[in-house]
Amino acid sequence: MGEERHKDKIVVSNNTRFLSDVRNFISKMVGVSHIPSTEVNKVVLAVDEAVTNIMEHAYGVNEEGTIEIEVEVDLRQFRVYVRDSGKSFNPDEIKDVDMREHVKIGSKKGLGIFLMRQIMDEVRYQFKEGISNELLLVKYIPHGAE
Repeated sequence: MGEERHKDKIVVSNNTRFLSDVRNFISKMVGVSHIPSTEVNKVVLAVDEAVTNIMEHAYGVNEEGTIEIEVEVDLRQFRVYVRDSGKSFNPDEIKDVDMREHVKIGSKKGLGIFLMRQIMDEVRYQFKEGISNELLLVKYIPHGAE
């Protein structure tokens, strides 16, 4: 019995008007995976948050750049590589959000990394000096999931 593998990528400009393209792409790729239906929208949200953070923080106000989103799917994992050449930013340096305090002060921002960590099974960051930033988001697929 062969292993199902799927791989595809999309490249978008660092403009939030392309977020719907990213969501559609991730939805399509989740559709070829065996991620449980209860997790599908969560995975789309996690990737949306990652790409939004890059669009809002990695590049200067009028600085043009691109973001590559590559997905690899097999029977065990759904892996999303998000790459950009903007300013480096290591999410590992950010502490988890204190939700009580966050709600108390009425903050509507700053939950992206928290959500990625809550939804995905792995969140890893790698910076390649002078080349790119790479964020890897991994969702494990339960054995026998459909």
